[in-house]
Amino acid sequence: MKNTKLKISNAQGYELHAYLELPANQKPNQYAIFAHCFTCSSNLSAVKHISRALTTHGFGVVRFDFTGLGRSEGTFSESHFSANVSDLIAVHQYMSMQYEAPSLLIGHSLGGAAVIEAASRLDAVKAVATIGAPASVAHTKKHFSHQLEDIKEKGAIEVNIGGRPFVINEEFVTNFENTDLLNTVSTLRKPLLILHSPNDLIVSAENAHELFVNAFHPKSFVSLDKADHLLTNQEDSIYVGDVIGAWVQRYFPKQDNTILDAKGEQLVGYLNLKENNFTTQIQTKNHSFIADEPATVGGDDFGASPYEYLAAGLAACTVMTLKLYAERKKWDLQEVFVYITHSKKHSDELGIDVDQAGYLDHIAKKLKFIGNLDEQQQQKLKEIASKCPVHKTLQKEVIIETDIQK
Repeated sequence: MKNTKLKISNAQGYELHAYLELPANQKPNQYAIFAHCFTCSSNLSAVKHISRALTTHGFGVVRFDFTGLGRSEGTFSESHFSANVSDLIAVHQYMSMQYEAPSLLIGHSLGGAAVIEAASRLDAVKAVATIGAPASVAHTKKHFSHQLEDIKEKGAIEVNIGGRPFVINEEFVTNFENTDLLNTVSTLRKPLLILHSPNDLIVSAENAHELFVNAFHPKSFVSLDKADHLLTNQEDSIYVGDVIGAWVQRYFPKQDNTILDAKGEQLVGYLNLKENNFTTQIQTKNHSFIADEPATVGGDDFGASPYEYLAAGLAACTVMTLKLYAERKKWDLQEVFVYITHSKKHSDELGIDVDQAGYLDHIAKKLKFIGNLDEQQQQKLKEIASKCPVHKTLQKEVIIETDIQK
C-alpha cells in the first residue's frame, strides 16, 4: 500500500493534513474519503486499518484531519459540524482537481453524520458508508451538556472530552443544532451502508435504526457484533473495511484489475518499507493477495505468512492431484482434507543421519478422506499424495537465480 502526504487548503485558508492511501499497483479503480470521529484524527488505528483494507478492494483512500485536530491548522472551536462538512467538500474538490472525484464517502461517528450531509451536496459521490454514526448532530453536545450555562456566561471555556482538554465557544455549540440529519438522509437517494455495534456505549444502536428507517433504498445495515465505538479491536476495523469494499462494488461499474508489472514473470511481490511494516502485496495476472507476518513476531497479521503460503501451495497441489487420480480410477473419493504444518526439527529427533547434526525444515502432511474407500485405496492415495508436483519440488534441490531488475 502506497501512502502519500497531502496538504489541502479549506474554505478558511487553513491547511488540512491528509494521507492518500493507494493500492499496491498505485492505480485505484475509485477514490474514497474517510472522515474520522469527533475529537479523533486520521491516525486513529481504526481509520488506518479500514483504509488499508479498502485499498485491497482497489480504492485510493484519503484520510485527513478536520480543522483544529491532528496535524491540521486551526483551533478545535472552529471544528464544529458545518466546518467538518466544509472540510469534506474542500478535500473532495482537491481530489477532483488533482486526481479524480471521490465516489465513496465513509464516516466514523460524527464523521458519519458529516459524510451524509456532504454527500447530499456532492453529485460525484455515488455511495456513503457510516460507522457508529448518530441520527442527530446535536447528540454530540452530550460531551459537554453539563457546562452549557458556563459557555453562555463566559463565551469560551475548556471542556474535557475523552480525557483530553478542548476549548469551545457558543458558536461551536449552537452549530450542532442547525442540521436536521434525518431530513438529509431521507432525501439523499444514494446507496447507504450503516454499520453499528449493538454494544456501542457512546452512540446507541437506536441511532442506526433511525437513520435506516428514514433512508430510502438502496440501503443496508450491518451489525458490528461485540465491537466498541472506536473499533479498538483490529479485527473489527479490518472487517469493516472489507465489508464496505465488497458492498460498494454493486454500485460501481466493474473494472479490470490493473496489476503491477511482473516484468514478464509469473508473479510480483511489492512492499513499501517506509509506509508498511511487513504487509506485502502479491499479484499474478488474474489474482491478488496479501502476505504478512503474525503479530507475535511484529507483523500486522493482514495476510498469511510466507511459510503459510508455501504450505498452501503444497496443500492445494496435493488435493488437486488426489482428485485427478481418484477420478481416473473411478474411486468414491468425495472430499479430501490436507493438514500441513511447517516447523524446524532437530536431525536427532527425526532420526536422520546427516554429516552435521542440526535443525532441518520439517513439513507434516496429514490426510483425511471422505468417501467409500477401503484400506488399500486409502494407502494408495497416501502414496499418490507424495507425488504431486509441489511435493516433489520441495524434496528436490531447487536452483533459485536472483538478479537485479533494471
